[in-house]
Amino acid sequence: MAVERGASPNTLEAYGRDLARYVGWLMDSGVSAPDDVTRDLVISYVSLLDEVGLAPASVERAVSAIKGFHRFMVAEDISRAHPTADLPLPSKPDRLPDVITRGQAAALLDQPFTNDASGQRDRAILEVLYGCGLRVSELCGLDLRDVMLDQEVLRVLGKGSKERVVPVLGSANRALADYLDNWRVSLVGRVGTSAVFLNRRGGRLSRQSVHAIVERYGRVVGIEGLHPHTLRHSFATHLLEGGADLRVVQELLGHADISTTQLYTHVDRSHVRRVYLAAHPRAKAFGDGL
Repeated sequence: MAVERGASPNTLEAYGRDLARYVGWLMDSGVSAPDDVTRDLVISYVSLLDEVGLAPASVERAVSAIKGFHRFMVAEDISRAHPTADLPLPSKPDRLPDVITRGQAAALLDQPFTNDASGQRDRAILEVLYGCGLRVSELCGLDLRDVMLDQEVLRVLGKGSKERVVPVLGSANRALADYLDNWRVSLVGRVGTSAVFLNRRGGRLSRQSVHAIVERYGRVVGIEGLHPHTLRHSFATHLLEGGADLRVVQELLGHADISTTQLYTHVDRSHVRRVYLAAHPRAKAFGDGL
């Protein structure tokens, strides 16, 4: 997966956990050789994942890892049995992404931040997450060489080590410039690092720390359980509400398949309905039936 597919470290870690859990269960079930694994055994394991309450997306990833594992063993002549050859991936229910309103976004970003390195770093983090639609891993992976504020762009390394360039404009650009010019130096430790966003010890800020930062500032303005990915979803949804082309949003988000981006059009339909009700001369007569 690392060499041939260019999978990210996070994906490799997740698949590794899935396979370790799977192999451990097989061994506990008395299975000690790859050729002893049957389709019924795999189905029983997947059913167990459902029963213990694993999220549908996590079950789907686990099944994908297991299928790839057995396919690899057959390809490498480690095993003759391919018990998952015709095993379908479990269906994942459509779930609309969580988004915040434009008003909530304004409240989040316009709240007072402490006038110190940590406060202004946090302000830049929130602005960049919402203003550029980055994944939290992409934000944490930013290096100084990736920031070209004079050209108003960031170079981002996304899933599968795919590089893309995203615009950083307006308040996101100003907040990031202020942090880099005036505050980042206060966080740099004895051993210098190229990371853009630093913790108080001078090291690269972790994904877990960014999660905690986003949740904390969200709570201040009354948004409970705010997640960095919610800001990414909101970035996409608000762009579509503003009339952005779906293909442009796909490119900004770094989605390989536009069907992934199309999920946001479902979110946008509520906005379309409101606009229709407010603007169409015949809407009010039939509004309750829409």
